[in-house]
Amino acid sequence: MNVVQEQLSFAGPLAEVYVNQFATVQHLYESNPAEASSWAERVAWLDQSEHTRVDRKTLAARLREYNRQYNPDPAVEQAIHQLEQPGTAVIVGGQQSGLFTGPLLVIYKAVTILKAAKDASVRLNRPVVPVFWIAGEDHDWDEVNHTYVMAPDLQVRRIRMHRGGMERLPVSFTKVTSEAWDKALTELEQLLPDSEHKAVVLDLARSSSADADNLSVAFAKLMGTLFGKYGLVLLDSSDPELRRLEIPVFEQMIRLNDELESAYHETVRDLANLGFEPSAEVAEDGANLFYINERERLLLFKREGRFEDRKGKVSFTADELLDELREHPERFSNNVLTRPLMQDSLLPVLGSVLGPGEIAYWSLTRKAFHKLGLKMPLLLSREAFTVVDRTVQKHMQKYQLSWDDVKDAEGFRRRRDAWLAAQERMPVDQRFDEVIAAFVDLYNPLIEELAGIQNDLSRLGAVNRDKIIGQIEYLRGKAKDTLEKIHETGLRHFDRIQLSLFPLSKPQERVYNLFDALNRYGEDWIEDLMNIPYELTGKHRIIYL
Repeated sequence: MNVVQEQLSFAGPLAEVYVNQFATVQHLYESNPAEASSWAERVAWLDQSEHTRVDRKTLAARLREYNRQYNPDPAVEQAIHQLEQPGTAVIVGGQQSGLFTGPLLVIYKAVTILKAAKDASVRLNRPVVPVFWIAGEDHDWDEVNHTYVMAPDLQVRRIRMHRGGMERLPVSFTKVTSEAWDKALTELEQLLPDSEHKAVVLDLARSSSADADNLSVAFAKLMGTLFGKYGLVLLDSSDPELRRLEIPVFEQMIRLNDELESAYHETVRDLANLGFEPSAEVAEDGANLFYINERERLLLFKREGRFEDRKGKVSFTADELLDELREHPERFSNNVLTRPLMQDSLLPVLGSVLGPGEIAYWSLTRKAFHKLGLKMPLLLSREAFTVVDRTVQKHMQKYQLSWDDVKDAEGFRRRRDAWLAAQERMPVDQRFDEVIAAFVDLYNPLIEELAGIQNDLSRLGAVNRDKIIGQIEYLRGKAKDTLEKIHETGLRHFDRIQLSLFPLSKPQERVYNLFDALNRYGEDWIEDLMNIPYELTGKHRIIYL
């Protein structure tokens, strides 16, 4: 395995500036993780602010109970024991609970969390625990209900999970039947190409989905199987028992809601002054909190002193909303702007591992952190990879294609077209027509001369001429068939390169699923990822297998 850093810019402009020109946007963030002093300052602040967060022992007790159910590895138990001790920090990152974990970037985020925690522990000489925040409170079913694999016919195929009703509930509360799981598993088995790893992959898929009545449970079981041995602690943001621990934080968010809203809008203006658009909606009069009413998760807004959804299905005064919170905390959840605040109120966060889009929308939250007496943690870029298997490498070498040739869609298309045109340097029909014409020009005079000797020789010569032309035509057909097959093979090679590295015109990590990768590369592939040296900046790297 050879790992090479190669540029791939699918990040938004703000994330690019954050990584490469931090000083330009420093006032939008708290500190630069590339500076050693930032780590020491963050740890010192965590020690000083210990009393402001949810009690460690209470939190650890709930995490222990949850992980014993879905992620029962001794390494996880040890990590939670460490988290229980004062002075232990965490590196945290999160993602929605997608079908079969969703795209590969989810796996890369978990790997980054683990590496960053290990790196920070050595850097600071204190325990740093890795935590994966499962965003089970999100309700956008269409974002999590599918995943993609490359089928044997070299097509990108979607596997989709169906649900019974159409309620807009959090994913962790959205029921999935055993029949729906069976259908998705059958599709996975049919669409994965045969390989020496396929049986193991399918067993992993079946075991993680067994007795899982929602996607978050299956997600947790699968992530636990993959990463529990490394000590990755899992947390479901929609866990009702965890929600009870968060009541004091929600109380603050409700009481200081106007100040929080003002902080978000101020930052929108700061972004505009720098020429950036906000990457998350900052709605006018938005409360940035959700309330679950019956079978629907409703975003709350402030209207004439009340907290209401857009359609007026629910309406509370601030005091009524606080009473509802204390009575039914499971009905409350955060949006993208308040989730970072909840995360830091719950955990002693040293650093948060984020993708490019998350780095952009976190820029909106620094002033909101301060309103709650918090400080934004270090923001660590998720590692980004493209895996190039041996077959694709051979194809790229055969057609003399570099990474730069492939990543540029227009350039790649031009190279493909140029190759195809080059195959026509022998115009088959023209050359065979020339040969037949030259043969006839030479042979017909001979037939005429033979006629002067004996008519039978002339007739025999004509038959012989036609037979020879027939043999030439046969060779013409064979030549054309062969060239067509050569073209078809070559074009499939180009298709394989493009579909492997940039399926659906997107980076590989944003499309293909974990099981697609394990089926191709083997179950040791996760270990290989863990052994790749940690890259603090998260800059894109290619893994040549």
